[in-house]
Amino acid sequence: MAVLLIVVAVLTAVVAVAIAVAAVRAARRRTPARPAPAAPAAPRDPFADTAETSGDPLALKAGDMLDFGAERSWIRGTLRLSEGGSTWAEHFLEVEGGRRWLSVEQDPDVQMALWTSRPDLDLTPHSDTLELEGVRYRLVERGTASYRSEGTTGLRAEGGMDYADYEGPDGRHLSFERFDHGRWEPSVGTTLAPGSFTVYPGG
Repeated sequence: MAVLLIVVAVLTAVVAVAIAVAAVRAARRRTPARPAPAAPAAPRDPFADTAETSGDPLALKAGDMLDFGAERSWIRGTLRLSEGGSTWAEHFLEVEGGRRWLSVEQDPDVQMALWTSRPDLDLTPHSDTLELEGVRYRLVERGTASYRSEGTTGLRAEGGMDYADYEGPDGRHLSFERFDHGRWEPSVGTTLAPGSFTVYPGG
């Protein structure tokens, strides 16, 4: 009789342990595993040297910094221009002793050029071809656009602009702009390939 009681007690204990194990496993199945918390991003110096270029040229605005590798410059102001269904932007850069800007247009790919104002030139877009400093340029586009000014541009908040664009060899450009029926302003430019600079957003 004593042996029977011992056997019953042992079996009862085994059953109790099995029930407890099953209950623990069921509870684990019902509780989803929590993912490990992500490690916080390491602080990064926005002005540190970088091995690759980045940034969206179509999203540029006043206050952004552009790193061209050997030179860094800030966007002081932006003109948003439109003509019919076409839109493009001109971003005026912080430079000493002159006026320079970056034009950005999507037509259909992103097209960019870096421009330098040439107030010393006595030129107007009077012909389909013009020669400047031994380079011959041909007229490729002429029109009238409306503009909206952001930041510091030296222009009104809104207005109109006439333009005449010429192209030369090796990605060279000659452009004339006339704001709000003023005088023609000549500028020379060079085509910029995608990835020519790094954008550090302002703010």
